[in-house]
Amino acid sequence: MTFRTLLAQTALGLVLLVGGMAPALAQPTNPPAPGTASTPDIDFGDDTSQWANDGECDDPRFAGTGAATELLEADKGHDATDCKAAVTAGTVTLKDDATAATPADTTTADLPDFGDDTSEWANDGECDDPRFSGTGSAAELLDVDMMHDATDCRTAYENGTVILAGDGIEPPPADVATVPGAGLISRINFGDDSGEWARDGECDDPDFTGPGMTAKPSPESRMRDATDCQAAFDIGTVTLRLPGTSDVPAFDYGTDTSIYANDGECDDLRFTGPGTDKKLLSEDMGADASDCRSLEADGQVSIRTVYTPQYVAGAPYDSSGIEFGDDDSSYANDEQCDDPRFEGPGAASVLLDSDNGHDASDCRTAYEAGRVVLR
Repeated sequence: MTFRTLLAQTALGLVLLVGGMAPALAQPTNPPAPGTASTPDIDFGDDTSQWANDGECDDPRFAGTGAATELLEADKGHDATDCKAAVTAGTVTLKDDATAATPADTTTADLPDFGDDTSEWANDGECDDPRFSGTGSAAELLDVDMMHDATDCRTAYENGTVILAGDGIEPPPADVATVPGAGLISRINFGDDSGEWARDGECDDPDFTGPGMTAKPSPESRMRDATDCQAAFDIGTVTLRLPGTSDVPAFDYGTDTSIYANDGECDDLRFTGPGTDKKLLSEDMGADASDCRSLEADGQVSIRTVYTPQYVAGAPYDSSGIEFGDDDSSYANDEQCDDPRFEGPGAASVLLDSDNGHDASDCRTAYEAGRVVLR
């Protein structure tokens, strides 16, 4: 065999070897799993939004099928868990005009766990969490509000008006329920337990009405069955009425003129419960009657106490324990309560933080008349 023939055979072998390896080299390694997306360098922020951990991304920087229908600027950078999960699942993406960074004030390093805003007194400008103390704390602190006034307490903490009271305070047990309207019981004089039928499991005070009442309440039991009546009021089986009054107007459910009427959710902000829409608007008050009436009958919603005819019938209410502030608001003395700490039919439809504590006369009058309550 000549040298030239040997060289040609060697070259042919190398060509065949490289050609056989090419398909193998072209195969990708570790292909991405279908249906998943990586989370790029996005600062998702924290979970201090009122709508955090509800299974929808409420951060307006994101868009997609996993985003909430209504997005608010106040929730930017404050629904981290939901939005990160949605990005990972590929159901939302960062909008083209959005920045991956959250506002500078969302840093949570070295801050306490403030919890959520499910307290009845959340967003009233005072820290109601009993773990904190200082000038920014509410005058009355209840254990049921522990870790349930996040926005107020975080703001006060960052402003230096409250500090964490100390170590050794544990969060309340998971089975502690927050009863809507429960804070009202501290503002009603239930009397004492000196009545003949006190502590028998039924409310015998004739100033109350409802399924938690005894069949035949007597005048002798007025303000003398405190424990039974307070317990029944707390769980919503009795409500106040004027002494001697038997005819209380029926609740007016309104009409079906809301654009969200008949959608299977109650959009009227006078109601509360799992059957209400996530975000309630003032223009839908009294405008989703069929949905709200049906869901109330099914036990999915209930009327907020301050909107019940029985509550206004129980006026006047003692306002001596409330610091109403002054009348420095530009909307003071307009016969509507413009202080955002209050809610009810006597409150203005648009409430501004700048009016906190600055519409004293209007809010005191409305509170005593049973037309507003503290949130």
